[in-house]
Amino acid sequence: MIDSGLMQSAEEKVKELNIKELQNAGVICLDGQFFPSVHYPPITMYPLITEEALFKGYNNPPDGLFVIYAHIPFCMRYCAFCHYPVKIGDLPEEKDYYLNTLEKEMDIYMRRLGVKKIKARSILVGGGTPTYLTPAQLERFLLAFTSRIDLTSCTQFSYDVDPTTLLGQKGIKRLKIMRSYGVNRLTIGIQSLDDLILKKMNRPHNAKEAIESIHRAKDAGFKLNIEFIYGYPGQTLENWHETIKQAVSLGVEEIQLYRLKVIPYGDNTGMITNKFSAEPDDFIGFEKTILMKTLAIIILAQNGYHENLTRVFSRKREDFSHYANDQCCNLFDQIGFGLTAFHSLRDRFGLNTQDFKEYYSLINQGRLPINRGLIRNADDQLRWAVILPLKNRAVYKNYYKKITGASLNEIFRKKIEKLKDSNLLYEDDKLLKLTERGRFFADEACQQFHHPKYMPFSKTAYAHGKLYPYIDSLP
Repeated sequence: MIDSGLMQSAEEKVKELNIKELQNAGVICLDGQFFPSVHYPPITMYPLITEEALFKGYNNPPDGLFVIYAHIPFCMRYCAFCHYPVKIGDLPEEKDYYLNTLEKEMDIYMRRLGVKKIKARSILVGGGTPTYLTPAQLERFLLAFTSRIDLTSCTQFSYDVDPTTLLGQKGIKRLKIMRSYGVNRLTIGIQSLDDLILKKMNRPHNAKEAIESIHRAKDAGFKLNIEFIYGYPGQTLENWHETIKQAVSLGVEEIQLYRLKVIPYGDNTGMITNKFSAEPDDFIGFEKTILMKTLAIIILAQNGYHENLTRVFSRKREDFSHYANDQCCNLFDQIGFGLTAFHSLRDRFGLNTQDFKEYYSLINQGRLPINRGLIRNADDQLRWAVILPLKNRAVYKNYYKKITGASLNEIFRKKIEKLKDSNLLYEDDKLLKLTERGRFFADEACQQFHHPKYMPFSKTAYAHGKLYPYIDSLP
């Protein structure tokens, strides 16, 4: 049972958000759907580009440091909510071949950058399930990776993991191997602590195994971030409440909340998209989804967790993803290795192919597997330098001017003032940041700064209110 006082507080908070007002203003889609503001332009909207065109005129950062991502696209099962291409099952020979090709890719990248080792600022290894390798394969990867990556200045080495891969004797070995190569933070994809919901998600673990994996990782000395999805078909306020109550009792450093993404935002159309097309009535309504988030935020706050980066809650200010902060807030140069990996550089963005055959073929030809991307023009740059920091933490005016040469006191003024009037944006002499109301709808608020050609939804998806996103779009 949910305490009546807690439920009343959550309902009052949702009422204060006044979702209908934001829909009428044109901020939120009329049908309540959303598209995550992860990159600008959105990751599904990049044209074809060659490696040579992407790197033409590019120079390494003055300090030589890069934010680094590596991608391992293998999983035990295909989760119903996933929108990325992966291969399913043990596939030991394919994994060995992929790791061999990944090593070649890193060597090609070092030649492209003209360095003997790539200096890391912060690192994330993700997937897929990057720990869905045998312990021997995991050690092989980390040995190859750290022999090519200089960790001297690396402030954090993070790994995304699946609970099941941390269990049993193999799980113990994996944890020891990661620690021995400098990994110090894990993000564990728990997603739910309700066995029925986990089954609906097609997850390979149950709630008991998820909790055991957290204890194992804590005992091994890792800082932990655990992830949960809300708004999933079959979730109720009651079972979501129980999941969050359990989550705050586990003593982890960070708890991350994701709203279910129905619309594909990556290189694959997930099962959840097809389910929505076939059975839309099974899905939770928009206002109830926001009520779930509100309920979670109240419980998190009662237990000392506060929003640090957008949608990530921690008890201590210093506990957050350096990778996300470096790439999205500080806008430092980031490079990626592996299938679908991306390269977010100071004035350009590149994407690796989503096709395994093309990935292998290009690298075996001595080429980077880049096939899409963009050199940002002046307009793109002005928007990119607002959208990413605003979505994740704040836009600092002096830093913005340093990066773009433009002043936020002069550009986007109509948009900024309207967002402030709607209590979505706070501004002072030093920064712009989302208000509490704005953080609830961070993706939609940040999309107010998109160029019309990069809007995720059509003109008819929004009401023609004062924040209709297709107007006041000039800097």
